[in-house]
Amino acid sequence: MFAADLLALAVLAAAAAAPADSYEQTFDLATAGEVVAAVRAGCAACAWGEADREAAALRLSVDGAYSQHLLLARGETPAEYRVTLGALAAGRHRLSIERDAALSAKGAGPATISVDALRAVADRDEALAQSMAPILFARANTVGKFTDLPILMWYEVAPSARGRQFRYSVIFTNEDGGTATDRLMATWGRTTDIEYVYGVEVDASGRIVSEEFQGPGHEFPPFHGKHEARHPLLWVSTDNNMVSESGTSTVRYAPAPERFDLTNVSREAVMDRHPWSYALASGEMKRERKIADEGPGHNTIPDPRRYVYIEACGEVGDAAVAFAVNARDTWIASDRGVREYRIVRDGCFRGAIPLPAGMRGRELRALRVMAYTRAPARGQPAVRPRGPVMLTRVNTVFMLDDGYQPGPPMLQWQGTAAIHADGTPFDLPIK
Repeated sequence: MFAADLLALAVLAAAAAAPADSYEQTFDLATAGEVVAAVRAGCAACAWGEADREAAALRLSVDGAYSQHLLLARGETPAEYRVTLGALAAGRHRLSIERDAALSAKGAGPATISVDALRAVADRDEALAQSMAPILFARANTVGKFTDLPILMWYEVAPSARGRQFRYSVIFTNEDGGTATDRLMATWGRTTDIEYVYGVEVDASGRIVSEEFQGPGHEFPPFHGKHEARHPLLWVSTDNNMVSESGTSTVRYAPAPERFDLTNVSREAVMDRHPWSYALASGEMKRERKIADEGPGHNTIPDPRRYVYIEACGEVGDAAVAFAVNARDTWIASDRGVREYRIVRDGCFRGAIPLPAGMRGRELRALRVMAYTRAPARGQPAVRPRGPVMLTRVNTVFMLDDGYQPGPPMLQWQGTAAIHADGTPFDLPIK
């Protein structure tokens, strides 16, 4: 899987017949570097959506020193979990993985563990990105609770005045605070929580010239906290998964970040690359009893497999946008009749529409994009938008399959459509 980069690392011995719940591997590094491991593991009877069977927790150590925890949230079948082991010196090292019984679900059975690959990152740009990836300490009230688990990290690279900025974001399985679940689906098309956590600017030589993080209240102060080598240490500190420079938790996670280009796509496209993330999010909704067809305003949603997920791109400006789909000669809207359930951001954005029970995706005939006057702030009058919504793309329309993973796209479109607030909507056929 990591063929070219494996030239920098030679594996000496692996515990091929290691007992369940543990694994050990010794390896040599020809030169110092950032090391990434692809751990393949599963745990018997584990199910993220079932209380007391959520996951087995593994404790990873390198050369006898604690590195991180890894929760086997993806169930019984062994799956790949990519983690960063950090900056290691040249020479011989030992990776040890053991079950942490105190943090494992009571009903989680034995774990099967192997390591598909260990690599010292050889590519210069990737090594730089890996070397600055955040290490996340768990939010204290999530330890042992199997909630709001960070499951994916990615980074983007953009030119800056002094060089380049690397921006790291994390996908959590949910957020215990912040936006209510039903509004989250209407305006973001997901129940995961996606947060930008850390940005770092480097000059042409790779020297760090500035750092920032997303702190409580969605503020972006300079980062002055601790580093492990060049990795910033961040503590998830709020129920909507903002981070801080210090905290009390000692349990930490270090998912290896992947580079992602978000040109003409939403952040949710990272989830599409990892479709199992939808199943984890749905499982958490089920376990937390947030799946119920109670209508808007109850912090619950219908079965996620009943939703139509839509991604579009454009300039919303000072208006608001909602989607609708037509089936059985009826238009069903994403805002569910609530003004606050409309999308109010530019770029590429998602929303989701719950279909009535018993209605199938094959019955969908058309997609509608509607523009509205934006709901005013409390105590303020509504202000007519200055211009129309300019729609440029519909990237995808899909539903989840029986396994809670995205099915094939039903519609894609590119063009230019001007949609005036409270005026004629823009319709596209679904064939």
